[in-house]
Amino acid sequence: MDEQNYDVIIIGAGAAGLMCAIEAGKRGRRVWLIDHASKIAEKIRISGGGRCNFTNINASAAQFLSANPHFCKSALQQYSQHDFIALVRKHKIDFHEKSLGQLFCDTSAQDIIDMLLREVNHAGVQFNMETEVSDIAYDDSGYHLTTSRGMAHAASLVIATGGLSIPKIGATKFGYEVASQFGINVLERRAALVPLTFQSQILERCKALAGVSVDAIVSCAKKQFSEAMLFTHRGLSGPSILQISSYWREGLPVSVNLAPSHDVTAHLLTRKQAAKQESVVTALAEILPKRLAQSICDDQGLAGRLAEVSGKALEKLGAAVNQWQLMPAGSEGYRTAEVTLGGVDTNDLSSKTMQAKNQPGLYFIGEVVDVTGHLGGYNFQWAWSSGYVAGQNA
Repeated sequence: MDEQNYDVIIIGAGAAGLMCAIEAGKRGRRVWLIDHASKIAEKIRISGGGRCNFTNINASAAQFLSANPHFCKSALQQYSQHDFIALVRKHKIDFHEKSLGQLFCDTSAQDIIDMLLREVNHAGVQFNMETEVSDIAYDDSGYHLTTSRGMAHAASLVIATGGLSIPKIGATKFGYEVASQFGINVLERRAALVPLTFQSQILERCKALAGVSVDAIVSCAKKQFSEAMLFTHRGLSGPSILQISSYWREGLPVSVNLAPSHDVTAHLLTRKQAAKQESVVTALAEILPKRLAQSICDDQGLAGRLAEVSGKALEKLGAAVNQWQLMPAGSEGYRTAEVTLGGVDTNDLSSKTMQAKNQPGLYFIGEVVDVTGHLGGYNFQWAWSSGYVAGQNA
């Protein structure tokens, strides 16, 4: 069977793969972009509640986790959030800033997908969905792929297949298998930016409070995030929990301040002096949602009027709000995780080109690499930046 010849083959048509294809195509490279899924860029489509949190104006190396925290710096400098914002503006896509520098489309995530597809077509890229790769061979001329559309050859091969998160939209371990095939180290992976789960008593409280949201400071392993927290039927979620999940390990406690702008003990003691007829729940509900206030009072075995509750009991109640200590049982796993932590070892890649150090012409970009951003558009920025860099070099 005849082999189709290209300069660059990119496996994975998500954010990183699309960006890489655009940049390689602009350089006049013959590019074939393929993906096993039937729909292009599903992760972009479902992100940000369908509005795509496409980058963050504050993006820097400080918001990324990696065994080598310096690795992402070169790519972020070569193609920054400002470069991507300029592309969005060029395509006249309306967007807005939410809290903490997060940028979202005004209309739909589809605007970003359409923009990327216009750029891909303009760059002369050939791309095919529903294309399986069953074998990759390498010789002095480059890479020989056996695919469901026939044989193909290219001097450069880019792996942009993502991580293990959200398997229902096509996540697989393909990229890690390719790395292993060519002797590239793959670090331990786990679900990140994911809700945390609990057992027994705490789980029952979470179920009873499902739907209640508070602004909270959540801490673990000397890291803390101050964002919204949500009680669910399965445990705890919301931005602050998703953020801390990237730092949490099994056996580590998590501390939650449910009322970060209040010294709850001081508030209760003041109310005890000023409003002797007020109930404990009513006083606490001045700070917290009433259902949550009631739940915490029930858990502490406190009812009735403030005047009848000892100062020591109020201190304990205050600590239950300002320093709620939790031991998660686990996380919801890859099923709902936004990203995969870990992956292709950055020690085996060039930070300037994304090429494997000991395997000529082989590149890894996006989520498959051991670079994981915080919640808030950072992981998309890593996709744009790493994809751009590989596209300049592949």
